[in-house]
Parts: sequence; structure tokens; C-alpha cells
Amino acid sequence: MIERELITYPDQRLFAEAIAARTLLTMNEVLDRPDRERVDVAVTGGTDGTAILRAIASSPLLDVVDWRRVHIWWGDERFVPADSDERNEKQARGALFDCLVAEGRMDDAQIHAMPADTRDARQRADATPRQTRDALRHAAAVYQSELLGELGQAAAMDIMMFGVGPDGHFASLFPDHKELLGDDPDVLVTGVDDSPKPPPTRLTFTVPMIARTDYLWICGSRAAKADAMAQTFTNERDMHYPASFADARRQLLWIGDEASTAKLRA
Repeated sequence: MIERELITYPDQRLFAEAIAARTLLTMNEVLDRPDRERVDVAVTGGTDGTAILRAIASSPLLDVVDWRRVHIWWGDERFVPADSDERNEKQARGALFDCLVAEGRMDDAQIHAMPADTRDARQRADATPRQTRDALRHAAAVYQSELLGELGQAAAMDIMMFGVGPDGHFASLFPDHKELLGDDPDVLVTGVDDSPKPPPTRLTFTVPMIARTDYLWICGSRAAKADAMAQTFTNERDMHYPASFADARRQLLWIGDEASTAKLRA
């Protein structure tokens, strides 16, 4: 596994602003390479993920990036209807991407959302567990097909950022769940039908897909994340702390505030 680094900021505001700046500058560095026509970034949801996207929207560095060459993906998503407030996509669009599209900086085709659950309420309520697993399997295959269609067989992200839960989960990979052990390099996206955190149905990048990224950042603020940040940073491939499975090609960072990294600095 690649060497891990820890970065700590004094508070939540600086945490979000610093990650926003890092994201924008790294995107620009990738686009500056003579062999690169685009940059592919996987974003995350949750309190920290949304705060980071809002900080990007208000960053003085926003114009550093040529947004016409940026493609946005999601590392995981709640498998719920497209208009649900639980969708990571909906939160992210409200925080940043709808504004960029409205201003003409990006085209909507550059935003690659994970599939939503297209079943109506009755179909979802009446579905058997097998039917729900089949719906998730189909949705995962659709997103993987989009990844391969856009990026080829070696599909990979330039940048991925994930929040970390108090239980140590990242993406929609949860403690002691079988999805953590999926090691087929050809399976990039999978469904989860028993998430311990509602909603129970989700889509997620797999551990092998996550490890393909160049720059991977595990982001967590607040004291409630202190144990998870410490355990995931110090352990490797610990089923109890999923983010300990994180790996990358160029850079692997744990980024927090003073409250969330307190146990690592003790």
C-alpha cells in the first residue's frame, strides 16, 4: 500500500476551505499536463462532502480550473428516486454543480451521476430481496458501462475524495460487510442491499476501483470522527474499519480538523 499522510487544520471552516483549494489546484495541475485533455474527479456526499463542495463554489481559486474539461463522478450513491433529498447527487448539484452548469462553465453531460431507483413506491415496497438485488446489479452495471465508455478498460479517477463515518466506513463500504473483500479488478461498481445506515440500498465503487485513483483523500471533521480517523489511518485492511482499505497510486491523505485528528496527535 502507498504511504499515508495526515493533514490537520484548526477547525471545520479551514478544513473545508483547504480541501477545496487542494482540489482546485490539483485539478489544474492534472489539466496542465501536455498529455491530458480532461480531469476526472469522484466526489462524495454527507456533511463534510457537501461543505467541501460549497467551499469550492466560493473559493477564490474557482476560476483556476477550465471547467469545460472537468468530469464529475460519484464514489457512492443512495439507491433512491432521483428527486429524493437523500441523493448525494442532489446535494452536490445544489452546493456547486447546478451553478456551474447555469453559468455555462460546464455542460450537464460532464456530470456522471450514479443511476437512481426508477421503481415507483409500490414497486419498491412489493419487491422481493432478490428483485432489489437485481435492480442494484443492473444499476451498477450501467454505471460501470458509463465508466468504461468514457475512460476505457483502464478506467480510473484522477482524484477521489471520501468522507469517513464514525464507524469507519467510506464510500458505501461498511464494517464487516462482504463488499470490502471484493477483489475482482474488473468489478468497478457494486450494489449494497443491507447498509446499516439508511437508506439500505446503495451503489458504490469497489475497493479495486478506488485503488486505481491517483489522488485519494479521506476527509473527516469533528470529534465524532476521532476514533474512526485514528483506526483507519493506523490499520490496514481491517474489516472493522473499512477506510483502512483505502489505497491510491500517487497520494493517499487523511485530512481532518483538530477535533477529528486528536487521537492521532496525542
